[in-house]
Amino acid sequence: MTGSLFPQKSYPILPVVGEDEGYPVHRIFCVGQNYADHAKEMGSSVDMEAPFYFMKDASTLVQSGATVPYAPGTENLHYEMELVIAIGAPLFQATEAEAEAAIYGYASGLDMTRRDLQAAAKQKGRPWDFAKNFEQSSIIAPITRKEAMGPIADQRLWLTLDGDIKQDSKLSAMARGCAEVLSYLSRFYHLQPGDLLMTGTPAGIGPVVAGSVVRGGIDGLDPVTVTYSAAE
Repeated sequence: MTGSLFPQKSYPILPVVGEDEGYPVHRIFCVGQNYADHAKEMGSSVDMEAPFYFMKDASTLVQSGATVPYAPGTENLHYEMELVIAIGAPLFQATEAEAEAAIYGYASGLDMTRRDLQAAAKQKGRPWDFAKNFEQSSIIAPITRKEAMGPIADQRLWLTLDGDIKQDSKLSAMARGCAEVLSYLSRFYHLQPGDLLMTGTPAGIGPVVAGSVVRGGIDGLDPVTVTYSAAE
């Protein structure tokens, strides 16, 4: 067997509430504009013909409670509070019922976004990678098992910036529910345990600065927190 030119990285692992073993994260999928009020504040509307997605590397994952530097290459770093789905069984071309059954658990998560770079990419019709898929841009709390969380309904989703409420909504406000977005995604990917899906953010997005403390939560789940230091 040929040796490796440099040390091979292992998958990042998220803690699971009440479990000794963690959840290794392989891929992070994200649903775009899954709340009507957020789509409106972005000057758009929810596309009801089909959901759309983007991806973030597993290497972008940061566990809740970390202090991270302000992201390079941006002057407008935004928070987006989201429900995260952890997949627990293989899914391909799945029905919504099959997708629902394959959910392992849920977590609170932050999809951090370089908003100025996203706006520039949109204007030129380019991909969002620079805006979304960058180091330390996915801050995720420990996973709660599905059966402990209970059915997704009207649980409150909220976010504070330095103690002030900025986002305040309910999971029932999602344009498409968890099973629907998973089922649709499985038409294009062989989803596996270790894959996460971030389900979109409601209105109230905004910028952070060095020194900002971001805290978000969803009823029934551990909260997610991150503190920003100066850029490195």
